[in-house]
Amino acid sequence: MFERTRQGTVDLIRGDQSLTVATVEDFCKVLDSCMHQRRSRIVLDLSGIPLIDSRGMEMLVDYQRQSMSCGGAIKLASASNLCRDILKATNVIAMFDMFENSIAAIGSFAK
Repeated sequence: MFERTRQGTVDLIRGDQSLTVATVEDFCKVLDSCMHQRRSRIVLDLSGIPLIDSRGMEMLVDYQRQSMSCGGAIKLASASNLCRDILKATNVIAMFDMFENSIAAIGSFAK
């Protein structure tokens, strides 16, 4: 399950399951609820997400591009070693700012 909370002007999304072809539709619904803003500011806390497959990465890239085209951004936080390795190996990480925790990621929007 994926859930969205607001921290000031930033949407924080957390999940407790892998981001795969089986769950990406549910995740997209949560992201869509954030994207209605003109300049979306989203932090994806990956601490509860054990795995991201190719469909999950493709979806992240698509939403990042959409967000950036409107002056917003998606930032990643608290990635497990496996998720971090997957993002690095595929070079998807180059499209995102990565933070050790969601507090730092949320704070980065203030700069």
